[in-house]
Amino acid sequence: MVGQLEGRVALVTGGGSGIGRASAVALAKEGAKLVVADINEAGGRQTAQQIQAMGGEAVAIRVDVSQTADVQDAVETALQTYGRLDCAHNNAGVAYGNRVLTADISEEQWDRMLAINLKGIWLCMKYEIPPMLHQGIGVIVNTASVAGLVGQRGWGAYAASKHGVIGLTKSAAMDYATAGIRVNAVCPGVIRSPMTEQGLSDPERAAELAGRHPMGRVGTPEEVAAAVVWLCSDAASFMTGHALAVDGGWVAQ
Repeated sequence: MVGQLEGRVALVTGGGSGIGRASAVALAKEGAKLVVADINEAGGRQTAQQIQAMGGEAVAIRVDVSQTADVQDAVETALQTYGRLDCAHNNAGVAYGNRVLTADISEEQWDRMLAINLKGIWLCMKYEIPPMLHQGIGVIVNTASVAGLVGQRGWGAYAASKHGVIGLTKSAAMDYATAGIRVNAVCPGVIRSPMTEQGLSDPERAAELAGRHPMGRVGTPEEVAAAVVWLCSDAASFMTGHALAVDGGWVAQ
């Protein structure tokens, strides 16, 4: 398990499936020790077991990123288990299954979307940054979306939350640019994962979603994970405050 992140400790939220699982596994392949956090405890354990089966080190913890105590526990698990926290991929998020016009978004949908997708990112950074400041070094990668870069008809609450993630990422990057902490975001297009499974199971809808990307297909979790690993590595040492589109050309149109 020798790689570009050898000896470093990484926390991944939403690590029980999809992009989060791919990210955790990819980070482990580069030598990182993992804390896999997910509200789906069984999924998080499966990811940790997959890493352990590869010869890596990983622990799993149930975390609801909208809850302060859960986020604190996740960071404390990293510190107690491994003694430090070098990298964090704040990836946990939700979406709603069907398009909802702005005036038709329920207050419950709005509050849940912002609580998990935006407040959850802020809470993670709030408790990840202090140990990184103590170390004098750290890297944070937040999962935003192409919906954080351009408007999305019928996805107002989701787009608002992801635009917020990018604004928060850029602001945090400026806050800690001279403190040895880099903060960036990845902005995936449509990625084949449990979150998109329903839409992609319909051939007509799948073709429509694939067609939104100039490359003519949807992405894979592993393709996003590769970008996360790079941003966490020393190869990206002069990058902070950047929102990196991993989107098959979606926002280039």
